[in-house]
Amino acid sequence: MARVDPFKNFRFLVEIDGIVQAGFSECSGFGSNVEVVEYREGGDAATVRKLPGKVSYPDIMLKWGITDSHELYDWHLTAVKGQIQRKNGSIILQDDNGQEKVRWNFFSAWPSKWDGPDFNAKGNDVAIDSLTVSCERVERA
Repeated sequence: MARVDPFKNFRFLVEIDGIVQAGFSECSGFGSNVEVVEYREGGDAATVRKLPGKVSYPDIMLKWGITDSHELYDWHLTAVKGQIQRKNGSIILQDDNGQEKVRWNFFSAWPSKWDGPDFNAKGNDVAIDSLTVSCERVERA
């Protein structure tokens, strides 16, 4: 039987409608949560039933090294000005050969927070921008 190794977490791409940006250093926060609603039935049985409630999705955090590209910042700037532009996107996990293996699609997303880099004259790290993207749904394809 052939050995099957898990995929590495550093080989990924991020695609967002109309925005092409390379060099993401980190992407986190995609998942889902179903709220548990407890309901106690009447009568002699003191049983508490657990029913599914609302579904929510955490914010997605993107981090990348600063380049000349302004596309993601400009997308956030439109939200700051009150003009929310919702976009769909994907996080794509690749194998060692660069082939797509797993895809997480997110829908109706908009940038809710932007953080610029921290500077330190004693360091030699890459300057990192980060963007928090709020979405209405995430699915693993």
